[in-house]
Amino acid sequence: MATVELTEKNFDEIASGEGIVLVDFWAAWCGPCRMFAPVFERVSQKHPDIVFGKVDTQAQQQLAAAFQISSIPTLMAVRDGVVLYAQPGALPEAALEDVIRQVRAVDMDEVRRKIAATAA
Repeated sequence: MATVELTEKNFDEIASGEGIVLVDFWAAWCGPCRMFAPVFERVSQKHPDIVFGKVDTQAQQQLAAAFQISSIPTLMAVRDGVVLYAQPGALPEAALEDVIRQVRAVDMDEVRRKIAATAA
């Protein structure tokens, strides 16, 4: 699956649904972002069940600010509407695959119980 451009208009709809969404916060002027982009694209082809989205932090400054993005590239992993991972830095392909493996392995029922317990 090709990567999807995420904006203020479509972010909530895409990231709040069921399933996994990987988000690459990037900018055209950022060298490490340009190095990470082909890795992100290549891995997206291997995982058609995951939404791979890109947020251009220059064009979507309010969205980047909402997630307190202060360094790019930043990779964020969302599963079933819950942010499970957010880390700055360009990852090599093996590390990105490892993040995906770990996100798939998370017991979301346990995560929801913990969220409910903290909200109570």
